[in-house]
Amino acid sequence: MKKSKLLFLWITLILWNTSDAQKTGIFDGHGDIGINVKPGAATYIPESGQYVISGAGENVWADHDEFHFVWKKMKGDFLLYTKAEFLGNWVTYHRKVGWMVRKSLDGNSPHVNAVEHGDGLTSLQFRRTAGAVTEEIKSKITKANIIQLERKGSTYTMRVAKYGEPFVTEQVTNIDLGDEVYVGLFVGSHNADVIETGVFRDVRITVPFNGDADNSTQMTLGSNLELMDIASGDRQIIYTVPYSIQAPNYTNDGKSLIFNGSDGLVYNFDLKSRTPRLINTGTIKSNNNDHVLSFDGKMIGLSSTVKELGGSIIYTVPLAGGTPSQITPKGPSYLHGWSPDGKSLVFCGERNGEYDVYKVPATGGTEVKLTTEKGLDDGPEYTPDGKYIYFNSVRSGLMQIWRMKPDGSEQEQVTTDDFNNWFAHISPDGKGMVFLSFLKEEVVPGVHPPYKHVYIRYVPITGGTPKVLAYVYGGQGSINTPSWSPDSKSIAFISNSDMTK
Repeated sequence: MKKSKLLFLWITLILWNTSDAQKTGIFDGHGDIGINVKPGAATYIPESGQYVISGAGENVWADHDEFHFVWKKMKGDFLLYTKAEFLGNWVTYHRKVGWMVRKSLDGNSPHVNAVEHGDGLTSLQFRRTAGAVTEEIKSKITKANIIQLERKGSTYTMRVAKYGEPFVTEQVTNIDLGDEVYVGLFVGSHNADVIETGVFRDVRITVPFNGDADNSTQMTLGSNLELMDIASGDRQIIYTVPYSIQAPNYTNDGKSLIFNGSDGLVYNFDLKSRTPRLINTGTIKSNNNDHVLSFDGKMIGLSSTVKELGGSIIYTVPLAGGTPSQITPKGPSYLHGWSPDGKSLVFCGERNGEYDVYKVPATGGTEVKLTTEKGLDDGPEYTPDGKYIYFNSVRSGLMQIWRMKPDGSEQEQVTTDDFNNWFAHISPDGKGMVFLSFLKEEVVPGVHPPYKHVYIRYVPITGGTPKVLAYVYGGQGSINTPSWSPDSKSIAFISNSDMTK
C-alpha cells in the first residue's frame, strides 16, 4: 500500500489523547508534555513501519516544553535513527519534529533533542538541569530529514543529513540525565492553538557494542535482516534474532535469501514464510560470511575455516545441499565472486604474507594471481556481463573500489572519496553498484570490523557521486556478499543491536 493511502487511512481516524501506558509500535507510551496542552495523538502503521504523531504546544525551548512525546524507558548507551518529515503546510516556522531524550516527563525536565524545524533549521538542543534555559547548537546544514541521536555516557552526538548525503555531526558533552531516561519521537507546533503532524519511518533504536570493535571482535550482537527498496530508500526489517547472522544473498527466483549464522552453518531463508532452513553442507560447518551463489542459481560457494590448511578454504555445494567439493588447497582463501559462465571463481587469498585477488577454476585447479600491488586487495566480484572484476584495494591510501579485466589487466580506480569503501556489488541489470563505506575516523583502511557507523552507498556503473542508501550500525557481515534482488530493485543487508538489554 502506498504511503499516501496509509496516511489517508490514518487521517480518517478520530484523534484522541491516550494515556502514557498506551504502547505504540516499539514504544511503551505516549502523551502530551506540559500543562493544559491541546491533545495530540500517535499512530503506528505496521504495513509501512510509519509513526504518525500529532502535537501542539507553545514551544520546546526556554525553561519548559510543550509537545507530544512517544517514548520508552532505556538505560545505558543507545543510538536513535529515523527519517522524519512534516505532514501538510506549516503554520509557524518553528514547528518541530525529532528525537528527544528526557530525564522525566515533567515539562521543565532536563533533556537533549535532535530536531528539524518547519523552516529547515536543524539543531541539537539541550537543557542541562530542571527549569534551566535551553541551549542550542545549530547544524551546518538545513532541511535534514535523516536524524540520528547517540548517547555514549554523558556525551550526546547528533548526526543529520538530507537523505542520500553523508551525515553532518554536532556534539555536546557533560549532560547528566541519569542512567534511566525517556527516549522517543516528538512533535511540537510552536503554537498552543495548532496541531502539527510529523511522519517518521525507518525508526531504529540500537544498543551498540560495549567496547571498541575491531577485526578480532567476536560477533555476538543481535541481527536485523533488512530489505531496502532502491528507488524510495524505504527499509523493512523482516527477521530479527538476538545473535549474529550475516551476509544475505538473494536466490535467483527472488523467493529466499541465503545467510550464514554464528554457528558456522548456512541457511536458506524463505521470504514468504519468514523462516530459515538449514542447508546441508556435510562436514563443512565453519562457514564464514564469504559465500556466493553461481549466476545460474544452482550452486553456492562457501568459505570455511580449516585450521590445519591455513584458515578459510573455498568449497562448492549444490544450493539444495549435499557433499561440498574442495576448491582451494590452502588458506586463507575468501570467496567473493563467480564468473557468469560458471567456469571461474575469484577470491581474496593470502599467499606469502600478501593478500591479493586470485582466480581459480570452479572445479578446482591452478590459481592465477590477478593483483600484484603491495597492500590488501579484496572483495573481487564479476559484472553480470563478465567484462570486469570489481574489487577493493588500499593501494591509493584509503580503501577504494577498483576494477580490472578478467585477466587482471587495465586495473583502474573507481571511487576517489574520503571513506574506506568495501565490497562493490553490481546490480543484475548491470546499471549500478552498492558498496559499504566505513568512516576513516573509525577504522584504518585495511580492516572492516563489525559494529561501526557505516553507509551503504550506490553509484551508477557509469560513475558519478555516490548516494547514501542506508545509514547503518553494522559493518562486517552487513553486505560482504552479492546482495541484490534478481530484478535489481532492492538489496538485503544486516544491521546490528544488542538485544539482551
